[in-house]
Amino acid sequence: MARVVIIGAGFAGHTAALYLGDKIGKEHEVTVVNRYDYFGFVPSWVWVGVGHMSPEQTIIPLKPVYGRKHVRFVHGRVTEVHPDENYVLVNHEGGAQGARLDYDYLVIATGPKLNFAATPGLGPSVGHTYSICTLDHALEARDVYLEHVRRMEKGERQKLVIGTGHASATCQGAALEYISNIHKDLVKRKLRDRADLVYLSNEPELGDFGVGGLYARHKGKLISSDEFITAVYKEYGIHTEIQRGVHKVEAGRIFWEDFGGNYGETSYDFAMLIPQFAGQPLKYVGADGSDVADKVVMPSGLVKVDAIYGLDYAQLRANPDAWPATYQNPSYANIFAAGIAFAPPGPISVPHTTPNGTSISAAPPRTGMIAGIIGRIVALNIIDLINTGQMSHRERMSEMFAACIASMGDSLWDGEAATIVMYPVVPDFNRYPEGRGRDLFVTHMEIGTSGAWMKRMVHETFMYKFKANPGWKLIPE
Repeated sequence: MARVVIIGAGFAGHTAALYLGDKIGKEHEVTVVNRYDYFGFVPSWVWVGVGHMSPEQTIIPLKPVYGRKHVRFVHGRVTEVHPDENYVLVNHEGGAQGARLDYDYLVIATGPKLNFAATPGLGPSVGHTYSICTLDHALEARDVYLEHVRRMEKGERQKLVIGTGHASATCQGAALEYISNIHKDLVKRKLRDRADLVYLSNEPELGDFGVGGLYARHKGKLISSDEFITAVYKEYGIHTEIQRGVHKVEAGRIFWEDFGGNYGETSYDFAMLIPQFAGQPLKYVGADGSDVADKVVMPSGLVKVDAIYGLDYAQLRANPDAWPATYQNPSYANIFAAGIAFAPPGPISVPHTTPNGTSISAAPPRTGMIAGIIGRIVALNIIDLINTGQMSHRERMSEMFAACIASMGDSLWDGEAATIVMYPVVPDFNRYPEGRGRDLFVTHMEIGTSGAWMKRMVHETFMYKFKANPGWKLIPE
């Protein structure tokens, strides 16, 4: 009997667990360790953060789902990985500390460490800003945002700054959605004229999103994502401050450095800033008790996989095959990483270094649909290894299709959403030189009320899928 342990139950880990449980759960042992006892549908926390959706609508209790899919659930946190001896240590929630859990295959799908500490003054616990990266954070952001709404109702003017809180942050799409939903909410409340909305980002241009931006045909014209998002923000009256890496936050002041090496600050009354993402702080211990982290993870804590590391940007751009295909660790063949937990070979967006030597570069996203696809690939390859000893599933992000529906107001009657489809996620300039590295036949951008319907449909459909209801595998990741 093979033993598979999955650390994390986000998009990547939960998807992997469902496939593994469905295929081999009756004959083999599949275990998921997660610090929360629920799966959270992160894309809808943008609605929770403005008070337009209850938290209960965005979570799924894990134990009942896993019980039906022959997956064991452990509510706790992995603290150590012993890759030479094939076991992890788990601190059980409210129970045993340092309990041993043996494995034959290990999937590290922890999601990111929200590295608020990388920016002094950032974050909801010890800092001055808010976040929608966890459910608790989204609820706190909602409550504080609504306090500022009440101030506007009393006649006060408020400045709300939404964006990224570190020079190497990713997930700009979440910030775009949040500021757009705040705009729509304030319009409905007839308070928009009392709010200054500012989008503050480390992107080299609007609509870069850490994927280098994109070109697509829109109404017969070839446009860039920069032009597309610029037009939206102009219509919404959102002021933009891009090419800025935040390095410190104080009460009411955000300090940044821009691409030109200039230092400045942006004032605010309310700020939601996405932190830097890093690997979870797990210990990797060898058979002799030594630290073997250098075999498993990069200095960032993200897991090394079958990528080509060490290439400069020009080399990486010219070699899309440098991106991983199986997400297998090169030192330990029975360890895989999925979702945000794997270390990419480099950025997708053009990196920038200021005259002061500061790197301001949007990190590549590996969340949502991308994480789900990778979770499925990893699960199917582990199933292959157990059954045949060979892996048959490969998909690089330079071969991967992705769709993003960015909510710009949740109403099904007058809300909107920007629908962005791209192929491939990592540009292949060799195959698609005219489309900024992407297939112009597939890549598409559109905004409208139909997008709001699609966004809600995605929420309902994926909540159904992640409950492992009948037909769940027919719904693509």
